[in-house]
Amino acid sequence: MSDPSEPAATPTAVLLFNLGGPDDLASVEPFLVNLFSDREIIELPAGAALQPLFARVIAKLRGPSVRRNYARIGGGSPQLRLTREQAATLEQRLNAEGGGRYRVFIAMRYTRPTCADALAAIAAAGITRIVTLTLFPHYSKATTGSSRREFDRALARVDGGFEVTHIDRFPADPRYLEAMAETIARAWRQIPAERRRDAVLLFSAHGLPQKVIAEGDPYVQEIEATRAGLLDRLGFSGREVLAYQSRTGPVKWIGPGTEEMLEQLGHEGVKDVLVVPLSFVSDHIETLYEVDLLFAETARNAGITGYWRTDALNSSPLFIEALAGLVETHVSHTPALGCANCGQCAKVAV
Repeated sequence: MSDPSEPAATPTAVLLFNLGGPDDLASVEPFLVNLFSDREIIELPAGAALQPLFARVIAKLRGPSVRRNYARIGGGSPQLRLTREQAATLEQRLNAEGGGRYRVFIAMRYTRPTCADALAAIAAAGITRIVTLTLFPHYSKATTGSSRREFDRALARVDGGFEVTHIDRFPADPRYLEAMAETIARAWRQIPAERRRDAVLLFSAHGLPQKVIAEGDPYVQEIEATRAGLLDRLGFSGREVLAYQSRTGPVKWIGPGTEEMLEQLGHEGVKDVLVVPLSFVSDHIETLYEVDLLFAETARNAGITGYWRTDALNSSPLFIEALAGLVETHVSHTPALGCANCGQCAKVAV
């Protein structure tokens, strides 16, 4: 293997996987169709052949309410803009010592640029070495797994020549935990000192259908690993709870729900809550609408007078450093020994 400290003849492409979201209100319904057509997220009882039809029906029914939600956060999702900022900042950090060894690209699962778009751009740049890097810290077949399968389908449709490896999770990566802990500590300090003793730390992770977890998906265990790592790093000894948000569709989801937890805390007399959006690395509808608006209203109605939330990681220097560390560790390891960082490295020559 070449010395990673020397400039490569051609750069390595780092391909960031993310969910995607509608850029404007007109894009909401097509986004929902793509989302509900993915049986890795919601397996509708109608069967695979009819799911696209049911997805269009659900998107048509839910479209007006979802558009209203996006209208309240500016008329669309900021996720593509934020992911582009993350990509640009990460590329700058990876190439800080010169040599232009890396180029960073983006592949959204349900909006453009797609995996096919990204592969076309990578090929046009003359790059053959690709490292995919998920922006979902906790592995699930419904998130990183779905993006990976879409990537594999796109890869199968292009001519050969790519060498691909994957970084598919980082729930307990020390640099990621440091970035998360910094946002929590900063937000915790915003709570008046005399009220912190009784304040509750509420971790809110994205929900998944119960069936996905029952089939052995590791998502919940990895959420718990991040939670434990953060509490240990922070030395937190107060009360903390975990709940799940963003549940949708006609299936049973894991719980408890974040709204239900806020109502319970309010009924118990809790007055101050710090919400930590645990499974999100950039602002999106889940933080800007659900946490900031919907859950804040639920908290007020439950009698919670001090409602706070941590900042999303977005392009914070500590988070970009974490992503860079993941890439550098992955690229510099000996493939035959397996990836020391994620444990799931798979080298594929296509």
